[in-house]
Amino acid sequence: MNPNSLMLSFLFGTIGLGFFQYGRKAGRVVPLGAGLGLIILPYFITNLIAMSLVCAALMAMPWVLRHA
Repeated sequence: MNPNSLMLSFLFGTIGLGFFQYGRKAGRVVPLGAGLGLIILPYFITNLIAMSLVCAALMAMPWVLRHA
């Protein structure tokens, strides 16, 4: 594991924790699922560009689904 992958995993995991806690307290399923995805997926995706794209899509998902 290289340092860049570790830092991105930590960043997306931290953002995912915020999404997860917001979804749990507000009772919203979409931010809860996005938060879980942001916490779990960086462990399985090793390519930095792919990890960034997938996590960016997960971060945008609650906003897109709310305003769709």
